Amino acid sequence: MNAVTQKLTPEQAQVVIVGGGVIGCSVAYHLTKLGWQDVVVIERDQLTSGTTWHAAGLVVSSGFESETSLEIAKYTRELYTNLEQETGLSTGFKRVGFLQIAADQERLEDLQRKSNLARLFGINSEEISPSQAREMWPHADLDDVLAAYYVADDGRANPVDVTMSLAKGARLGGARIYEGVRVTDITRDQGQVTGVVTDQGHIKAEYVVNCAGMWARELGALAGVNIPLQAAEHYYLITGDIEGLDPQTPVLEDPARYAYYREEVGGMMIGLFEPVAKPWNIETIPGNFSFGEIEPDWDRMMPYLEVALERVPVAIDAGMRKFFCGPESFTPDLSPIVGEAPELRNFFVAAGLNSLGILTGGGIGQLLAQWIVDGLPDMDVTELNIDRFHGFHNNPKYRRDRTVEMLGQMYKIHYPNKPASTARNARQSVLHERLLARGAHFTESAGWEIADWYAPEGSAPEVNEYRWGRQNWFDYHAAEHRACRETITLMDMSFMSKFLVQGQDAEQFLNRICCNDIAVEPGRVVYTQWTNEKGGIEADLTVSRLSQGRFMVVCSDTTHRHVETWMQRHIAPGEQISTTDVTSSYAQLNLHGPKSRALMEDLTSADMSNDSFPYLSLKVIDIDYARVIAMRVTYVGELGWELYIPTEHALQTYDRIVDAGEAHGLVHAGLQTLSSLRLEKGYRD
Repeated sequence: MNAVTQKLTPEQAQVVIVGGGVIGCSVAYHLTKLGWQDVVVIERDQLTSGTTWHAAGLVVSSGFESETSLEIAKYTRELYTNLEQETGLSTGFKRVGFLQIAADQERLEDLQRKSNLARLFGINSEEISPSQAREMWPHADLDDVLAAYYVADDGRANPVDVTMSLAKGARLGGARIYEGVRVTDITRDQGQVTGVVTDQGHIKAEYVVNCAGMWARELGALAGVNIPLQAAEHYYLITGDIEGLDPQTPVLEDPARYAYYREEVGGMMIGLFEPVAKPWNIETIPGNFSFGEIEPDWDRMMPYLEVALERVPVAIDAGMRKFFCGPESFTPDLSPIVGEAPELRNFFVAAGLNSLGILTGGGIGQLLAQWIVDGLPDMDVTELNIDRFHGFHNNPKYRRDRTVEMLGQMYKIHYPNKPASTARNARQSVLHERLLARGAHFTESAGWEIADWYAPEGSAPEVNEYRWGRQNWFDYHAAEHRACRETITLMDMSFMSKFLVQGQDAEQFLNRICCNDIAVEPGRVVYTQWTNEKGGIEADLTVSRLSQGRFMVVCSDTTHRHVETWMQRHIAPGEQISTTDVTSSYAQLNLHGPKSRALMEDLTSADMSNDSFPYLSLKVIDIDYARVIAMRVTYVGELGWELYIPTEHALQTYDRIVDAGEAHGLVHAGLQTLSSLRLEKGYRD
């Protein structure tokens, strides 16, 4: 490999990829497949020297929960199967099969759901009996297993071989790879990347791709780009030889024990995803950490290892050949960080693979290469897009607290609506304490604490019990739902993202990016989408005309930065426009239900009649001492208003609404009720 590697970096390139692990080499390979030959890969040490070299090499296509992740994994598996024919270098991929087991009903339903989804996308995941599982894994104690799921086409690969094969394929396509070169800075001009500075000089580039693995956060900081990932300790044990353990034995996964098992050179590899993880090097990752290991924390890990060994008692007598600890990087929501940085044009990122770099490397490389070449991704990237994160996600304390939980989430059941339990209360509505006093139980989205449901005073449950069936708070949720249909509910929606768009060209600008016509009279609300050049939906939101040159754009909390970036990047040269994030400037309270007009008439001197205040209109009204933007909009299918209240008036306005609402049967309602109401109405989300 070293004999053919270039030694001197060029002065310019169309694309510079920083990082020579599996992801960087995959992006380079796929760019050349799309016809781009002027591609340079910069690696600070040697290819695979960061975290790729010590990966377990699992290549499985089942167990995922979205179409996007399934397609990425499925493509990766097929790429590794066929890559040797093209490059002459084996990926070491073996179709040994993948076996997942369930020893309790909740886990069984989890695997059933994932298997059904996998089959929908052409992955042959079949349910097998415990006896069939025992035939495949005679070295495991499976007496408590209820059922198992098996994918014959899945298996394992050699991480170094995969990377070298991709690197050779990239070189065959014209890419150049430079080892032993460090990137020290990112150059930029007028919001667009212009190249990289290395210890061998400056390389001008139209595009820069950050594939620096656990160093990606620090490399992003050089460019002013927010990349909230954090390294954590990651363990596996390799036993001594075990008689009769066939190399073709399927990969076994027991998520309830946070462990996987596979054959390794006559012994057994036991990998761990412990539920309470340990972050590694919060502030900075050592620049000289190559092919490195971390001293294992025996005291912390022994309880988890003992639980994992109970599944394979034969491994206890086999002895230990190696107890390995190496870092892997994890993200706040356990999804990769992929896409063009919202802060810097043509600066792309593919990092934070959450220990699934080999498993998803081919698909991530293909996705990002196509995104760079075509300017748009060819699949739904909402769950992966880098622009879903905010600056607070990158705070050291946030990363430290959240990473403790995320590694173990790899093997936990992801029940519907179940939020993370760590790094909570990062963002709160100004009304948070009022809602808490009313019995609110909070979920989390985009860092916001959002009332999910309310427990009546003096009633149980005090905590959520998540499960696949009806949850322990269902009756409270049902009462909230019924109240909206029969009387009136109050929902705190302050987490919604709000932007003021102002200027003499605001109407022209918004009409250009909106599908619906927003050239309406002041006081009108327009529901619309924003689409891309391929007709895909980029945003689903409302645009309200406050005055001639002043509009308010309202979208969900999860699309905040995407909407903001989309606006900023579509302002034409010379247009007189300003966009201002006013999310924190306004609390938002929604009042909906058949009695909402009667309550509003008690609250304000404004005319709330249908003739004066029709659907999809707005007024600035008085409530107590506040001037409030009231929009007659519904996402629940009932008469009602969204009230945008200046934050400094929010508490007094809330108190006034609640006091007046008692006579009308006002009920507090949470996010669960919003979801069930809009589903009942048939409103898409």
